[in-house]
Amino acid sequence: MWRAPLLAALTCAAINADIYAQEPYPARAVTVIVPQAPGGANDTIARIVLQRLSELMGKQFVVENRAGAGGNIGTAAVSKARPDGYTLMLTASSAMVINPWLYKNTGFDPIRHFEPVAPVAVGAYLLVAHPAFAPGNVRMLIDFAKAKPGITIASAGNGTMNHLIGEMLQRTAGVEFTHVPYKGAAAAATDVVSGQVPLSVQSVPSVIGFINSGRLKVLATANERRVAALPNVPTIGETIPGFGTTPWYGIFAPAGTPKDVIAILHGAVEKALDSKDVQDKLAAQGCEILKGSPAQFAAMVKDELPKWAKIVKESGAKLD
Repeated sequence: MWRAPLLAALTCAAINADIYAQEPYPARAVTVIVPQAPGGANDTIARIVLQRLSELMGKQFVVENRAGAGGNIGTAAVSKARPDGYTLMLTASSAMVINPWLYKNTGFDPIRHFEPVAPVAVGAYLLVAHPAFAPGNVRMLIDFAKAKPGITIASAGNGTMNHLIGEMLQRTAGVEFTHVPYKGAAAAATDVVSGQVPLSVQSVPSVIGFINSGRLKVLATANERRVAALPNVPTIGETIPGFGTTPWYGIFAPAGTPKDVIAILHGAVEKALDSKDVQDKLAAQGCEILKGSPAQFAAMVKDELPKWAKIVKESGAKLD
């Protein structure tokens, strides 16, 4: 007696599942994990791009901040998520190409556990100082640091991009700083503004307000080329040839996400990046759009891993 109702229920469930599976993607809201805290560069960029993506796709792309362990907690969560296109990640290059060398166990493999969807932007890091700090450019800083070794430099924490750029500067310039790690970029920037620490490397979104108000001065940008938002600010490489690194931000899906879903997402992201509103908002944060196919994005990640392995090793930075 019970077999017929059960069979009917199972058949109905199978039909509903099949209909649901055939619904155009996305059929519901998409969660996009940002593995950093609200208010930072990664979070700001994510909200700018995802707002436009939500408008284009007709479904909400909702930011979920999962900070901790330098981005490892949120990144590892995405690596284990169901590969159906409804859990994505928008992250900074540091989490994908630096953390694997910095931590003994990140909980993920940047190559095996993810499907690159699309790059979205390149950011900028600035060498900033308190306005009362004597050096006004990189050459003056090098001369000052050689005369007075041990200048204090603040970072967002051990092994962060801020920290490692400072380490690169010390090595290439032949100077010695005293590194002071903070629990986040905001705390480091605040202490430079207050005069507790004279120097720091910071992302543009973290300090642009302080720069515009005159509470911080910019000595140089750490990028390979000048930043469009600050065209008169020289690069460190203009003083130290060959110096430069440009952070990127991009969208990833868990490994195994269907190729057609990746293709839909990639096309929508590229359309979002064509929006002048998105471009203007990113430019105000010192960022420029970055386009590329999923294959090109995957190659970029793969190419940067050995570069950062060398930098992390030379810095001596290690985190458990």
